[in-house]
Amino acid sequence: MSYKITNMIIDDDFDSEEYVTAEFIHDQTNYSITFKKADLEIINAWVYKDGTSLPANLSDTMIESIRDDIKKRI
Repeated sequence: MSYKITNMIIDDDFDSEEYVTAEFIHDQTNYSITFKKADLEIINAWVYKDGTSLPANLSDTMIESIRDDIKKRI
């Protein structure tokens, strides 16, 4: 699985939930994926193309790999 996390944001200012968003590049395309911080359940994933964001269709393998990477960083 070839990707590079370029930015990670931990939103801990919410009253009820904290979230972790990772921005990454895969196949020269920019993506972002957001997880709940508590259990790293996926909330959403976006792909950025032609100046717009669209829902990303990421494989389970890629999601698990990114989740593991985030676990190591937080």
